[in-house]
Amino acid sequence: MDIKLIKQVVDLMKRSDISEFEFEEDGFKLRLSSKGADAPQIIHAAAPVAAAPAAAAAPAPATAAATAPAAEEKGISIIKSPMVGTFYAAASPESPAFAKVGTKVGNDSIVCIIEAMKVMNEIQAEMSGVITEVLVENGEAVEYGQPLFKIKTA
Repeated sequence: MDIKLIKQVVDLMKRSDISEFEFEEDGFKLRLSSKGADAPQIIHAAAPVAAAPAAAAAPAPATAAATAPAAEEKGISIIKSPMVGTFYAAASPESPAFAKVGTKVGNDSIVCIIEAMKVMNEIQAEMSGVITEVLVENGEAVEYGQPLFKIKTA
């Protein structure tokens, strides 16, 4: 299966109500899944079936290495994503961001919205402090446990 055909399938998924697509041929597996009509993501693609474990093992160390330095900073805590979805910094494009660098937040302060399965979930800080860094861009897809904000705890 070539890249051109994969792009055509992704475009088809964007234009229709297809939320999942799976294809297997001669040891090549491709599975596409979409959280919304406009957000197809490749979940698994492997040429030979035997190469799949090696490909799956590679991203895990990179993720652990990326979050380790952030957690080591003294007095800095991380607000992590409690779910998979799309990160939104504000309630609407015209609204100001819930939290940006320098914003003081409390346990119940809403810091962002994560859209999952067309449901807008308000995410609370669950700690008090000052936002020192926003780690994701507005509209970016986030994973469970992905760092969203750095916060200097009080």
